[in-house]
Amino acid sequence: MATDLRVLRQDDWDEWYDNLIRAFGGIPESAEERALWRELTDTDRSLGAWDDDTCVGTAGAFAFRLTVPGGAAVPAAGVTMVSVAATHRRRGVLRSMMRRQLDDVRSWGEPLAILTASEPEIYGRFGYGVGTYHVNTEIDTTRVRLSVPPGTDDVRLRYVAPAEVLGTCEAVYARLVPGRPGMVARIPGWERLGLLDPESEREGASPLQCVLAERGGEAVGFARFRIKAGWDAAGPKGTVVVQDLHALDPAAHAALWRFLCDIDLTSKVTARGRPVDEAWQHMVSDIRRCSLLVRDSLHVRLVDVGAALQARTYQAPVDVVLDVEDTFCPWNTGRWRLTGDPKGASCARTEDSADLSLTVRELGSAYLGGVSLDSLAAAGRVHELRQGALTEASVAFASTVPPWLPHGF
Repeated sequence: MATDLRVLRQDDWDEWYDNLIRAFGGIPESAEERALWRELTDTDRSLGAWDDDTCVGTAGAFAFRLTVPGGAAVPAAGVTMVSVAATHRRRGVLRSMMRRQLDDVRSWGEPLAILTASEPEIYGRFGYGVGTYHVNTEIDTTRVRLSVPPGTDDVRLRYVAPAEVLGTCEAVYARLVPGRPGMVARIPGWERLGLLDPESEREGASPLQCVLAERGGEAVGFARFRIKAGWDAAGPKGTVVVQDLHALDPAAHAALWRFLCDIDLTSKVTARGRPVDEAWQHMVSDIRRCSLLVRDSLHVRLVDVGAALQARTYQAPVDVVLDVEDTFCPWNTGRWRLTGDPKGASCARTEDSADLSLTVRELGSAYLGGVSLDSLAAAGRVHELRQGALTEASVAFASTVPPWLPHGF
């Protein structure tokens, strides 16, 4: 059965979004959340698949700027709201949307496409590779203590209404974005997603709370969280549910985590989507009582290999010829000479002999510096054609700061 694939019209948004909600379980969102997503949706960058007058597929792409190694903010299509109606599975609907979307991204001049996957196995065939990981944790605060760095006691913490300090918190976030690959600059309006607080999604926890960290009257960090009360025969066993935490320096970071771990009537702190290298892991007295779980986060796809590799820097000098295979976006297939160092890079097509061979999926995984080419080679997914080229490239591609995506989209 043929479907009509077209750019989303404003008048079709409700049906389009209803199809998306149904595909993800059919649980209605709050009116506030639905209205905000409608406002944030860029219809000119969104696609719908239609069977006669019925929407059966959705896909969108936010116009993000993604921090890459070296600190540059590179245009990236934030692929989002992807769904196919259960009645139309295995009919090529998803493939047709991915084909059209990547063609569009290329025409927009955006060298990268990024996404978070509900099911990681879906997107590899379209050239996406896992580029960042994050940590989920559950800290037993009855057994864990934090050893904090000097200056922590100089940080003042105070409760604030989340909405009243939104601009202050966003300013803290914006200062952090250039310093870590994988972070995205906020699109106007996006900051309001952090304040959504429908009771139906709290799972019995309190309304959203916020603590601001200050030093000398200047904001140096913040934490947003909820408290889920709990009691048993032995007494209180509440849970602190962390939503966001950002800090500009080690003392502010430590002050916020110490506060969360010391809240009265609680015995546990849970946090999802945290950086794999976050400093609190080195402050806790017993890391085994923190139940760390590492999960895939950002999936990265190079839409324009030359422009993408040229947009970042490399932590060591590198001069390699990459033989790239890209069956879904064949314009990337071929040999590319990458020359770079900590100051900049160039990448252009070449007829020279290849030093490494790989697919665009492996380039996506390695691009932000959190997945090593060495580890991909050990899995048989990168092949060394010139002795020494693998080590040279693997060292150069690495990032001293692991990449991290702070929130989904």
